[in-house]
Amino acid sequence: MTRVPEQPAPTTLTTVARPHADEQAGHDLRVLFGQSTAVFASLAGPAHLLESANPAFIAAIGGDDRARTGVPLAQLMPELANQGFLELLDRVYRSGKRHVGRDTRALLGSGPTAREAFFDFSYEPRLDAGGNVTGVWVFGVETTQVKQAQRLTAEHRALLEQIARQAPLQQVLEGMARTIEDLSPDEVLVSVLLADADGRRLRHGAAPSLPDFYNQAIDGIATGEGVGSCGTAAHRRTAVIVTDITTDPFWDDFRDLADRAGVAACWSTPILARDGSLLGTFAMYHRAPRAPQEADHALARVFADTAALAIERHQAEQGRLAAEARARAARNDLAFLLETSTALTSNLDYHDALQRLADSCVPVLAPLCAIDIIEGGRVRRVATAAPTVQEQALLASHIPVYDAADDAVARVLDTGLSEVARRAPTGPGPWHDLSVTGYVCVPLVDRGRAFGTLTLLTTGEDAVDGHTVALAEELARRAASAAANARQYTQRVALARDLQSGLLLPEVPVVPGADIATHYHPAGEGLDIGGDFYDVFPLADDRWAFMVGDVCGRGAMAATTTALVRHTARAVAPLVPGPDAVVDAVNRALLNRPDSHGTGFVTLVYGHLTPTESGLDITLVRAGHTLPLHITADGTRPVDATGSLLGVTPSLHLQEHRLTLRPQESLLLYTDGITEARDSDGELLGEERLADAMPLNQPTAKAVIGTVIDTVHTFTDGRHGDDDQAILVLTATPR
Repeated sequence: MTRVPEQPAPTTLTTVARPHADEQAGHDLRVLFGQSTAVFASLAGPAHLLESANPAFIAAIGGDDRARTGVPLAQLMPELANQGFLELLDRVYRSGKRHVGRDTRALLGSGPTAREAFFDFSYEPRLDAGGNVTGVWVFGVETTQVKQAQRLTAEHRALLEQIARQAPLQQVLEGMARTIEDLSPDEVLVSVLLADADGRRLRHGAAPSLPDFYNQAIDGIATGEGVGSCGTAAHRRTAVIVTDITTDPFWDDFRDLADRAGVAACWSTPILARDGSLLGTFAMYHRAPRAPQEADHALARVFADTAALAIERHQAEQGRLAAEARARAARNDLAFLLETSTALTSNLDYHDALQRLADSCVPVLAPLCAIDIIEGGRVRRVATAAPTVQEQALLASHIPVYDAADDAVARVLDTGLSEVARRAPTGPGPWHDLSVTGYVCVPLVDRGRAFGTLTLLTTGEDAVDGHTVALAEELARRAASAAANARQYTQRVALARDLQSGLLLPEVPVVPGADIATHYHPAGEGLDIGGDFYDVFPLADDRWAFMVGDVCGRGAMAATTTALVRHTARAVAPLVPGPDAVVDAVNRALLNRPDSHGTGFVTLVYGHLTPTESGLDITLVRAGHTLPLHITADGTRPVDATGSLLGVTPSLHLQEHRLTLRPQESLLLYTDGITEARDSDGELLGEERLADAMPLNQPTAKAVIGTVIDTVHTFTDGRHGDDDQAILVLTATPR
């Protein structure tokens, strides 16, 4: 056995921590710097015959084999001939003057055994009693080890500066390995292996002089007893010295590999963190079997500690970068969710919200996205997103089968659980044409029931990871809520529209001698039923009734009041003599309504028209409503008829007003949403501006409405007001 015994493997982390680390570091530095060795020799005569020398001199020149007295120094050390030392001896011998040399380099020996040495020395003349020079005294101090340690220290300082500047770990480890290899007196090949986070395996870190095949072979070796020098050192947490690889059992599995690499000895030192955890190993290989000296141990410990510092600094930096990346990813995820949530809630149209959801997912989460919902008991694909129009059309053409056992959408709708696969969905579909390689299908859940699915499809080598699944599920949760709200909103808008349609004319009736047009625009988003209304219905004797009104308030109460006004007018108009009687009946109905049906007032213009040979004879009453406008070829003038609000007091004081619309003359009736439209400064349009905007000749009732709408849009810069707008235009036509 050629392994040099070390201390036994530690059984606890406390033995790894090296409680006397400071003392050990100081000792290692002293060993590296060494102690200066004094050399002495006595040379005689002009040939410089060696008369005597101390053991240090004998060791410096190569040992006892060259320590023969009575032999000229040039014969003992022929390598000095071309280095100037013999010439200096000759000069001192001839002149009798001493010579002093500082930090002088000398190459001692020859061939493979030659070594570089440094000396501080002096040559002193030997004098006899008469003062004649008989020889030369040689006094010196070998500073080779100090010189070597100084150079090593300078390189070590440079490595520490690199670590402080956070140079790349690979660069630091490579530099450290080359420094040791370049400055070591004997050939050495340095290797650094890095431990995995769990400490079970060692990965290649740096080994600039070892063959690539060797580095690749040991990359990833396990840590354990008997796994080479490095695996065993990592397992024991203490240095393992193998002086002869050919006979050591630790290398049974790697002996052929070592032979191919040309290495015969390996000394491995574990690289440990401050808390005792394993960071890696620091190994020095030699071409021939060799046991380490104390300086070798010290060198290994110093640079193992340096490597530990570099690795810990690298790990801390990587941890910081990873934390920043996670924080950045979390911010990006949050921004994505907020942006998508905003997009989903910015438009309350149900299907548009789902399409926005699909568009938001591509390509952030996946290259393809499809959204399916249950409508009318069937599964419908309502939204798709893809990189190209062709791919989107292909994806949209696929219809999931709700009751198919092999359909992912059907399974997710049935279970309410997400489904993830690294393959194309089973069952029929355009998966091959779309190059689908994986998918995640997550449910859209409202009140505990899945009403739809969000399916993300991957293509190529990119697979759905856990992060994408989590993000898709969170997005689906938010989207389901937004979609449910949008669906309720859409349903409420449809209901409000249907109810509003029931309170307005389904279609304008055909009245002989009259051209009639209507317009209605609700305020807001269309959720509430407006209080503005109009109606035209027939009476006996070719007469027709018409009205335009405005109920105070909006919503269900306004709808109830509107229905009461219209139905009361239609019911009593055939039974009473004139418009004033009809309006009076409407007022009594309003006053008699239950409080639960509302208490708001109503403004109204109600009238009767009769087609004649000369045009349309009109009788009307105005109950607190905006003034109708009579549009003629001579101009536009308001129709002023006195009358108070309905639903407030039994006494109305109504005044009937009669007029005749001649051919191409019009009567414009409107609600206050027209005249109370505001410009950017908050000023009202008003009845005067509206009247001034009416041209003298309007051939049709529809043209009159177009002029009114254009006037309002121009005045308000295209903004809609806060009130409903209703218009009824009666235009006389030639008989």
